Amino acid sequence: MKKLVFKGLAIASFIAALNTNAQAQKEPSKTEMVKELKAITATNAIIAENLKTFDTLDFTVFSNRDWTRLHESHAKNILVHFPDGHTEKGIEQHIKTLDAMFVYAPDTRIKEHPYRLGNGNITAVMGYMEGTFTKPMPIGDGKFIQPTGKKFRLPMATIGVWNKDGVMSEEYLFWDNKSYMDQIMNK
Repeated sequence: MKKLVFKGLAIASFIAALNTNAQAQKEPSKTEMVKELKAITATNAIIAENLKTFDTLDFTVFSNRDWTRLHESHAKNILVHFPDGHTEKGIEQHIKTLDAMFVYAPDTRIKEHPYRLGNGNITAVMGYMEGTFTKPMPIGDGKFIQPTGKKFRLPMATIGVWNKDGVMSEEYLFWDNKSYMDQIMNK
């Protein structure tokens, strides 16, 4: 019985201490709330701008191979992570890799981002990459896979980490390479 009383007293003391701490914490002032609201509004405006830049990147720059504009969304020393697991550093290398995708499917494009979200300096978009395998695909050592004329449409996602200059310092690209190859090959 003494144990129960002791436990009851310990719990009561703990609750009393919590109530005292809660009363000691003051409610935020109107000035503090306005300041917080302004900070949230500013962050949301930056997220909206970064998502707008993402749309331009995919719908205009990528889809039209306008690599002269890639610097509008990518830092010069960007770190890019690809679905196959390799990582590249620098905008010049990234342009070479992106351009290689168009060698065998010159009509490759992304025209929609049905899902777009952001938090702080990170944004993510989901879209569909589509095109047609109409030109020989280089596979190394002077060898090629001949075009099948097949169309592809696959979901893709990109996560961007944005720096204070309004460009991505890091980019994560996601799509299913097996699904991609299954769609363009004869099967």
